[in-house]
Amino acid sequence: MKSHPGSDLADWLALRGGDDEALGRMIARWEKPLFNFAWRYVRNSADARDLSAEVFVKLYQHRERLAEDSNISAWLFTTLVNLCRNRHRWRERHPSVSLDETAGREPVAEAPAPDDAMERKETIEALGAAIDRLPHDLKATLLLHHYEHLSYREIGEVTGCSERGVETRLYRARQRLKDELAGLRVEAGR
Repeated sequence: MKSHPGSDLADWLALRGGDDEALGRMIARWEKPLFNFAWRYVRNSADARDLSAEVFVKLYQHRERLAEDSNISAWLFTTLVNLCRNRHRWRERHPSVSLDETAGREPVAEAPAPDDAMERKETIEALGAAIDRLPHDLKATLLLHHYEHLSYREIGEVTGCSERGVETRLYRARQRLKDELAGLRVEAGR
C-alpha cells in the first residue's frame, strides 16, 4: 500500500483540530489495506473487520499523542500488527471453533481439470497454514512485504527493526515456508 503522506498528515492535523470528518477520510483511504492485512494475518473476516476498525478507534483516542512528524501509515500498521498479535495470543489461550473460519477465503481460480483445481486448493491451504504457523515477527514481516508491498524501511518502522533485520526476517520466513512446503511437493509427486 502506498502511503499518502500529504493527505494523511493534513487529515491527522484536521482530526487533532476537532474535524471528525478527517477521520472519515482516513478510514476511506486506509480501511481496505488494513482489513486485507488483518485478514491475511487472522484468516477470519469477522476478526479482520474488528481489528481494522479498532485501529481507527485507537487513532481517534491517541490523536493528541502522535507527533507531527509521525508516519501515519507506519503507525496504523504498527497498531494493527500489535492488535493481530494480541488477538492471536488470546485465541491460543481461549480456543474455539468458528463457523466463519472458512468464510471469506480467497476463491480458487477456475482450472481446466478438477484434479488441477483440487491440487491448487490444497497448495493454497497448505501455504496459508504454513504462514499461520510462522512466528509473529516473521509472519508480520512477510505479509507486510508480499501483500502490502511496503518497503524494507517502512516494514522496519512498523516492526521496530532495521532494514537489514527485515531482510533477515524475510529470508527466514521464506526458508521456513520452503522447508515446510517441500513435503507437499513430494506428496503431490507420488
